[in-house]
Amino acid sequence: MKKILYYSLLSISLLGLNSCDEFLKEEPRSQISVDQFYLTPADAISAVNNLYRTGFPSFYNAGSAYMGPTVMYGGYISGLFDNQYKGQEKFVQDAQNLAIDPVVNNGNLLSVWQNCYVAIGRANNAIKYIPTTPGLTATDVSRLIAEARFFRALNYFHLVKLFGGVPLITDPYESLENLYVEKSTEEAIYNFIVEDLKFAVEQGGMADTQMAKNNFRVTKGSASALLADVYLNMSGFPLNANKYADAATAAKSLINNANYALIQNGATPEQSAYNVLRTSDNQNEYLYVIEYDATISNGGWRPTYCFPNEAATWGEFTYSIACNAYRPVTQILAAYDNANDLRAQEKQYFHTKYTFTKGARMGETVNFVDVTPYFWFEPEALYTTNKSQKDQVHYRLAEMYLIAAEAIAQASGVNTEAVDYLATIKSRASMNKTKAQIVTELSGLSKDQFIKEVWTEKLRELIFENKIWNDITRTRMYPTAVNNVFTFVPFVGAQNPWGKTFAAKNLLLPFPNDEMQRNPKLVQNTGY
Repeated sequence: MKKILYYSLLSISLLGLNSCDEFLKEEPRSQISVDQFYLTPADAISAVNNLYRTGFPSFYNAGSAYMGPTVMYGGYISGLFDNQYKGQEKFVQDAQNLAIDPVVNNGNLLSVWQNCYVAIGRANNAIKYIPTTPGLTATDVSRLIAEARFFRALNYFHLVKLFGGVPLITDPYESLENLYVEKSTEEAIYNFIVEDLKFAVEQGGMADTQMAKNNFRVTKGSASALLADVYLNMSGFPLNANKYADAATAAKSLINNANYALIQNGATPEQSAYNVLRTSDNQNEYLYVIEYDATISNGGWRPTYCFPNEAATWGEFTYSIACNAYRPVTQILAAYDNANDLRAQEKQYFHTKYTFTKGARMGETVNFVDVTPYFWFEPEALYTTNKSQKDQVHYRLAEMYLIAAEAIAQASGVNTEAVDYLATIKSRASMNKTKAQIVTELSGLSKDQFIKEVWTEKLRELIFENKIWNDITRTRMYPTAVNNVFTFVPFVGAQNPWGKTFAAKNLLLPFPNDEMQRNPKLVQNTGY
């Protein structure tokens, strides 16, 4: 049965202190202290369920009609995605101008910081108290702790990628001591993340299947996918830790697992793998997804991001506002071979026109000024319910093929295995070339050329899955177009599409001003 009851008693607060009886003689009704919780198996399950909607998973919530959700911040910072309402959305404008400031943009920065640490705090509580919760079997304890450690790792991973070194908090706050924590090194944070994920993969007893077949709970595949991504990032900047072999091993464990499989193209354009991605919540390609439901927790305004602002006046849709809130710009679209790439065709990843379905203009086709996302088009939400319910996929098997291809090439050179993995993803998108032809082409590339082709393919395949800023910061290379030819240039000194030049400080976000005021041990990132 789909849908975990995410919102539980934990949502009112498990950040309370359990050793403050002298400080608080009476427990506030808005809080539950730890000694009032973790008394039954239901309490432990509720604590973990809450993590599915706290911190990073909540960043997919498309709560604004005018600006993409928090998970899209990286795309805005890259300058490679535009927003039709950026004139009123200051964070987007400041991101394009490379002018993000800890005071001016405090609210946006604090939203990321605070929500991740709320999730980490709740995970810390769960990890400590689930083992002593009455009525749980040893199997239940291991699985629930594995899930909690997955989400703790996920939130720390997001923090370290955006902010660099941050405070590493590994235990619940249970007194007023040690409230102020200085930031740890990025290496320490990454090592802690790996420790959490290795437990989840190797000892947690998580189901070895895709989430839809596990009542939409995270699985061993979810943790393995995150671990592969973590190892790949550790291998790049700033650590350069050479974990490429580990990244390849983690990715290959999923590629070679019969429980997971790539979606295959059907007989018609509507049945392509990319339209299945758009419409289906239950595929063996999916490794970690964030759930949405029309009644429990709907996906908000995301379907309206498929249309320009003027679409709100057409009388076609149930939504009152439309906004092309996350439009890829020309430089990123140059990555596609439009004549050969299925993803670039009309009503695959993008669309350039719309035909009216009702009213006086029924049957008339209007052309858009810009290439616009089709990836989030939901007919039922747009025409009938006003409620998006498509799950959002954060990790899928295609990304593991690309991680494996890059990691193997980095560790061992361009061998037949690396070529095969990249060719598998390219051939699924190819309209005119066989996989054998693509293998021949890739086999002739140098190591540097091959790795850059992987980066390009990752951009093409995952363009709407919010990975672009992560790849820029780990590679320190910036995707751009020179004379309409797609290429990569060094990040520092590169110009974004808005004429602003990247500096080293732009690789990290500043800590929010509120957090700097709260924590006297925190030292601001260089340059802010």
